[in-house]
Amino acid sequence: MMSRQRRSATPATVRIGATIGLPDVLRSLGEDPAEVLAEVGLGLELFDDPNNRVSYQDRGRLMAYCADRTGCRHFGLLVGQRAGLLSFGFVGLLAKYSPNLGSALDSLMRYIHLHVRGATVALAIDSDLAVFEYLIYQYRAQGNEQVGDGAVAVAFNIVSELCGKDWAPVEVRFAHRKPEDVKPYSQYYDTPLRFDAEQYAVVFPAAWLDHRLPDTSPELLHLLQQEIDKLEISLEDDFQEQVRSLLRTTLVTGHASASQIAELFSMHRRTLNRRLNASGTSFRKLSDEVSFEIARQLLEDSSIEIIQIASILGYSNASAFTRSFRRWSGTTPASWRTTARVNA
Repeated sequence: MMSRQRRSATPATVRIGATIGLPDVLRSLGEDPAEVLAEVGLGLELFDDPNNRVSYQDRGRLMAYCADRTGCRHFGLLVGQRAGLLSFGFVGLLAKYSPNLGSALDSLMRYIHLHVRGATVALAIDSDLAVFEYLIYQYRAQGNEQVGDGAVAVAFNIVSELCGKDWAPVEVRFAHRKPEDVKPYSQYYDTPLRFDAEQYAVVFPAAWLDHRLPDTSPELLHLLQQEIDKLEISLEDDFQEQVRSLLRTTLVTGHASASQIAELFSMHRRTLNRRLNASGTSFRKLSDEVSFEIARQLLEDSSIEIIQIASILGYSNASAFTRSFRRWSGTTPASWRTTARVNA
């Protein structure tokens, strides 16, 4: 039986890159960045290097405080507007020099763990639409609305940079209530907006995934891949956590078998299993841990029906999901949800 506490092998941190424009936003709103940062226990030097890292909780707390301090409810949007491909360092360049948009987004999904823990990105195909999503796993972290607004702006900028001026989304989604003033959002995106959505996402025609990128370069891709491999080693990013990161994305899109995960690592399934066994775990165990993590979050922080949660996690019916959940926790999904709401 798994513990009721969330398992976290690696602290939830975020690279500063995508929020490095925050001090400039504060200045534009008449605030002294050094003073504001000091009030939340952070230093302005944090923003001197895009490779600096801060805890996911502290980043959210900072964004929430800035929105309250300035009275700007779209503060996250303003920060996100200042970020794009280059905010992601080598991973952004890997996307830039990819052969097409689909492979560029695949690279971002595969290596997003180098930039943020506590959230991930996913690409879902819904009929003829591509849904590029930002999925927050630190559901109760302060400032998630501001962080989400920033993330969806960055996602919009990335696809715009890769595809050029002819690309346009068909919808932008926000996992929060409609703000009193939607004008800043409408002006920036110039497309239909949906609030109270399940996730933050940019939606566009799936045909764009085959769009050939103008700067594609196999030689540069090879060199960048080598640099990213070195970066993973330097960050001591253990293999287990890489698999968990991919599972968090793929479990909800129905592509989370051992063979499919192994393919994303460009290795055989037997190699994947051997590496996991050598690190003291197994694919089944990691899959269960991540499924339990996602199930808990959906039970505690949403009103999604249990049968829908079962479907999201790939179960054929609610009974099979309930059996697994009882094995993980010692109780039923319904009982877990009831207890969580009582204790909230």
